[in-house]
Amino acid sequence: MDQIKIGKFLKELRNEKSLTQEQIAGQLNVSGRTVSRWETGRNMPDIGMLVELADFFDVNISEILDGERKSEKMYKEEKETLLKVADYSENERNVLMKRVLIISIIGLAALLLALIFDSFRLEEISPLLMCIEAICFGLAVGALITCIFFTTGVLSKIRNNNRSRKIVHILRVICPIIIAVCIAACIIVNDSY
Repeated sequence: MDQIKIGKFLKELRNEKSLTQEQIAGQLNVSGRTVSRWETGRNMPDIGMLVELADFFDVNISEILDGERKSEKMYKEEKETLLKVADYSENERNVLMKRVLIISIIGLAALLLALIFDSFRLEEISPLLMCIEAICFGLAVGALITCIFFTTGVLSKIRNNNRSRKIVHILRVICPIIIAVCIAACIIVNDSY
């Protein structure tokens, strides 16, 4: 993919409509600087923006990506395909954001519970409450780390790596066991007091 060629083609399409970069930017709800970067080949529009550019300039996405015009039949087929890809991408993003939201809520609730335990010094009443406080702090930190992994894309890289995937499956089994052992140990310690 030749970004310079794509940029020249986008500029050519804009000039055919006798529009300025600012006018195109206003139509597409982006900055004039963004349009300039596309036209110089420094940046590329994202997949959703490619669909909008293709509609706006009445070309197909393949033509934009190739930096030249093609036949009308190819245009319709590729547009449909890319719309499906954009929808799929949007659905994936929505699923990811729901997961991040759920993990964030769990982490926030755990953090608030741990802070309540800490502020009322409930750990002084019972070692079991101290263990619960520690588990809540651990959950909060774990949720934060997981959200960071989700949003930075590290988790998807791990998911796509077979070796890492095995490690994640092992951790899914081990972590609940560790939590159960910690709770059991707290109960045993609490009963001994």
